[in-house]
Amino acid sequence: MEDVLIKGGRIVTAVDDYVADVLIKNGQIEAIARHIPAESAIVHNAAGLLIIPGGVDVHTHMEFPLGDAVTCDTFETGTRSAAFGGTTTIIDFALQQRGESPKQALDRRMAVAEPKACVDYSFHIILTDITPDALAELPDLIDRDGISSFKMFMAYPGVLMVDDAGIFKAMRKVGTQGGMINIHAENGSVIQVLIEEALAQGNTSPKFHALTRPRIMEAEASHRAIRLAELAEVPVYLVHLSAKEALEEVVEARDRGISAFAETCPHYLFLGIEEYDRPDFEPAKFVMTPPLRDHDCQEALWRGLKFDDLQIVSTDHCPFCFNENPYGIYQSKQLGHDNFERIPNGAPGVEFRLPLMFDGGVGMGRISLNRFVQLTATAPAKMFGLFPRKGTIAVGSDADLVLFDPLKVHTLSASTHHSNADYTLYEGRKVTGKVEKVFLRGNLVVDGDTWLGHPGNGAFQKRSASGRV
Repeated sequence: MEDVLIKGGRIVTAVDDYVADVLIKNGQIEAIARHIPAESAIVHNAAGLLIIPGGVDVHTHMEFPLGDAVTCDTFETGTRSAAFGGTTTIIDFALQQRGESPKQALDRRMAVAEPKACVDYSFHIILTDITPDALAELPDLIDRDGISSFKMFMAYPGVLMVDDAGIFKAMRKVGTQGGMINIHAENGSVIQVLIEEALAQGNTSPKFHALTRPRIMEAEASHRAIRLAELAEVPVYLVHLSAKEALEEVVEARDRGISAFAETCPHYLFLGIEEYDRPDFEPAKFVMTPPLRDHDCQEALWRGLKFDDLQIVSTDHCPFCFNENPYGIYQSKQLGHDNFERIPNGAPGVEFRLPLMFDGGVGMGRISLNRFVQLTATAPAKMFGLFPRKGTIAVGSDADLVLFDPLKVHTLSASTHHSNADYTLYEGRKVTGKVEKVFLRGNLVVDGDTWLGHPGNGAFQKRSASGRV
C-alpha cells in the first residue's frame, strides 16, 4: 500500500483546530506536522478544506427485515451512500428471531455484510427472545466477538417488544461485562390501543401514524428505561430521541449522576409535524418511529446537543422507496396505502448527516465546529468502543479521513444521492458544506462525484466496552 500525504488542510477534531499535513502509512496515521516532505507519497492538496475524522453512524438498517417489509438499501448500496456522505463506519443491527440465539443472529448478518460492505461496520444485536440460554451467550459476545451493545424494544407488541422483566435481566447480564442496552423507548401497549381505535374509526391515512404515537408515551418509556438501568446499575442509551418530554427525563437522570445517554437524528432537528399535512399519500415519506414532532421539540433537541444532554447524532437510516417500482411493494411505502399501520417505518438519511449538521448546526451558530465533529464521529466512537481507532485524527488511528469544503453550496436531492431510495426527506434543500474526498484506512474511496471503493472493502470492527464515556 502506497503512502499518502494530505497537505495543508485545516485539521478539526473534537478538541483541535489547526493547519497541518497528515502522512498515512499502511492504513493508519503515521505523522502529523506543519510540513512533511512528499518523497514518494501520493499527495492530496487540502488547502482551503477541512480535514475531519470519518463519520461514525451508530444507527443504520441495511437490507433489514421489518415485518413484511425489507429496507431497499443493500449493504453495498447503503454503505456506498454512507461513504459519499463522509461516513466511514456504521453500526447496523442483527435481529434475533424467536427461537434463535443471539450468536446465530450475529453470524447470519455477518455473512450478509462481509462480501458487500464498502465501509467499516459492526453490529448491535436486537434481543427479542430473552431465554436463559440467550442471556448466557451475552458475555461471550462482548468478550470474544466484540459486540458490546444490545438493542431492545419497548414498542411493537407481539413483534419486537420485550417486557420490563426481560429488559432488566438483559441489563444486569451485560452491565458487568462492559455491555450496554440500547432502548427504543415508546409505550408500545398504549400506542397499540390508540392505533386500533384510529383504525376502527376509519382513520387510515399516514398522519395518524404520528397522532397515535404521542410525545408523552415516548417520555413515559424513557423514564421507565432509565429507572430500570438505575436499578441494574448499568448505562442505558436511548435511540432516536425525538420528544422534548423524553429529553427532560434524560436531563433529570444525568443531573442525578445516572449514566443515561441518548441520540437524536437529523430529521427531528430539521423537519416538523407539518410534513404530515402534505396532500394525498405524500406524508408516508415521513412515517418513521418515533414520528416527527412539534417545533418546540426541535429547539429542545438543539439545546440538548449544545449542552451534552444528547451525545450523538445518528441517522436511523431505514430506507424504503415511496413508489413500488423498481424493488416491489415489500420495499415500498405503498404497502400501507390503505392502512397507516402497515406503512414501513423508516426513511433514508445516511448520506446527508454531515452536510445537514454542518449547514444547520455550525452554519447557523447552534453548535461549534469541534462539537460538530464530536457529535458525528468522536462521541459515537467513544460510546460504542471504537475510539481511538475511529473518531479522531491522531497518530496510530485508522486513516479514516474526510476532506470537507466548508464553503461549497449544493442541493440535496434523490436524483444525486447514492441510496436505492427513490426520495429524500430533504429534496431541494440547499446546504453549505460538501464532502469532497473520503479515505477509508488510507484508501481514497470517494473523489468528488467518483466512486473508487468496492464491495467487501469494509472490515468488521470488534469493539470494546460500550457506554463507558
